[in-house]
Amino acid sequence: MPVFRIEFQTPGRGFHELTDEVTGHVRSAGIGTGLCHLFIRHTSASLLITENADPAVRADLERFMSRIAPDGDPDWTHGSEGPDDMPAHIRSVLTASELTLPIREGRLSLGTWQGIYLWEHRTRPRHRVIDLTLLRA
Repeated sequence: MPVFRIEFQTPGRGFHELTDEVTGHVRSAGIGTGLCHLFIRHTSASLLITENADPAVRADLERFMSRIAPDGDPDWTHGSEGPDDMPAHIRSVLTASELTLPIREGRLSLGTWQGIYLWEHRTRPRHRVIDLTLLRA
């Protein structure tokens, strides 16, 4: 069972596409049929599959989250790391900390317009770690 760790520095809030890196690990493992599991080891960032063709989709997702989990909301009691701390936790709870994708014929079974993303919810740069596990069927 191949296991990989993806580590990188985010520039701050926003999307970081992982599709090519994950695809490379699947290809190098030589798995024809199986599952690809991704798990992010953080509580203020998340993983998602969304459209990768039009960046306006990601901009609209960010605007939506800013409305439902605004930075500095006076109702938040947790804020030990700044005004984006609690909103980042809310955003990660509303999205996903793990993804499982099928592998078919040696490739991730993604739709034409789908991409894999880490969504950074903190405003400052962060070091992020994702565990990637590949299972053969």
